[in-house]
Amino acid sequence: MGLLDRFRGGVARGGSALRAGSGNGENARYLAEWVRTHSGVEAYVEPKTTVTDVTVVLIAADGEWTRRVVGERGARRLAGDLRIPVYDVRKTGYPQRMRDHDARKRIERKRALERDLGEL
Repeated sequence: MGLLDRFRGGVARGGSALRAGSGNGENARYLAEWVRTHSGVEAYVEPKTTVTDVTVVLIAADGEWTRRVVGERGARRLAGDLRIPVYDVRKTGYPQRMRDHDARKRIERKRALERDLGEL
């Protein structure tokens, strides 16, 4: 059984969502490493859309974030394995620190572009 089978509620139960297997274990390994290298990480589960399956957004204390497709059960199991809080974004919304981080990054990109254009 592959890692995504477990995320999508495959027939087998038990084990760790972080255990490598066939399938897309890269997402789980990436998310585990991201949690290890960032502080104050929380998981926010996003609903399935017409374009993507259920995704999880990991948000660090400074507002930096990353998103991966893992499926709903996989997101909750992954958060449990990583010992981080998990929230349903439909109920809680995104934290302000994520929006603040994105705003800071937009300002930094704009300033870098203006600086690069000024050097021409």
